[in-house]
Amino acid sequence: LVADLGHHSVALRALCGAGVKAGRLVWTEDAPVGVQLERWQAVIEALQVSLNALADLLLRLQDHSPDVQLLGERASRLLEVLRVFAIPMQPGNVRWIDVTGHQARLVQAPLDIAQAMRLQVGAVGELGDGKSWIFTSATLGLDASLAQFVQSCGLEGSHVLQVSSPFDYAQQAALYVPTDLPLPSDKGHSAGVAQLVAQGASVLGGQTLVLTTTLRAMRDIAQALREHFADEPRMQVLLQGEASKRELIERFRQSPTQGAVLVASVSFWEGVDVPGDALQLVVIDKLPFAPPDDPLLQARARHLQATGKSPFAHLHVPLAAIALKQGAGRLIRSETDRGILVVCDVRLVQKGYGRRILAALPAMRSIAT
Repeated sequence: LVADLGHHSVALRALCGAGVKAGRLVWTEDAPVGVQLERWQAVIEALQVSLNALADLLLRLQDHSPDVQLLGERASRLLEVLRVFAIPMQPGNVRWIDVTGHQARLVQAPLDIAQAMRLQVGAVGELGDGKSWIFTSATLGLDASLAQFVQSCGLEGSHVLQVSSPFDYAQQAALYVPTDLPLPSDKGHSAGVAQLVAQGASVLGGQTLVLTTTLRAMRDIAQALREHFADEPRMQVLLQGEASKRELIERFRQSPTQGAVLVASVSFWEGVDVPGDALQLVVIDKLPFAPPDDPLLQARARHLQATGKSPFAHLHVPLAAIALKQGAGRLIRSETDRGILVVCDVRLVQKGYGRRILAALPAMRSIAT
């Protein structure tokens, strides 16, 4: 059974490779782009038969071991996924396949979560069981009404409260946007960012977090920094992926005595808490616009366009503003922290949309070039 399932899984992966582009296979209404519907249905059906037989066997043996029971539950969940992808995609959803190495991950997401949220939360204002839902974050939205979050979740009419930050950003933090770096689209941009980081880290003795928008920029900047500090063994250049997130942060926290620069990408833009002297400089390489090949964002952009709205103004700019705010939030983590935020993207101060994004950041004092 296991060999049979493995054979059909390999067939699915091979089928996905026929039309894959940049590791992602997008979907039409019935089947992945470049894949014949009949062939897709045949492969999915064969997988279902094999997985169903294995799930039945595991169910019969589940009393023998907790591990067998867990495997049976996993097989059942996979069967549910296959049942979804065996039928045409329903309106209001987006599908794609992420292909990496020998794996193919089937993904379906709703275009709009408002209805699902209303079913879970209940209509705002209704008399119910007395339960309340509280959503709280420093980056729920950009305006006083938190419209981006409220509308996308179908929570119109809910109570909204904005509480002032306990941090005095005007005194504790400063913002610097260098205007002499290569443009973000220039091949030399990452090298310019690395040079600026090296200068700042040398002055501070480390204490620097670099957040990049792509893995390629992350690796290029880390390599340039390691070459720069090759003769300074006390200066560590820590790179995302070379250790667990927890281990990297713990090693970085020792930077006041050892000296460290941490270079990371998407997963470090949030959930990183390094208060005190260990972190005094946060450098962001570019405005964090979402990848243009994201199928869910592409579908939402098409929907906005169909309703006469600008996808750039109503989707991409607000998302970039929230992401930048999250990254900037790594700098000041307590009432006594001090630090500088550097955004190496001149569009932040020269473009109209850049100024919209800038307005979402805390009111830091500005450092002129």
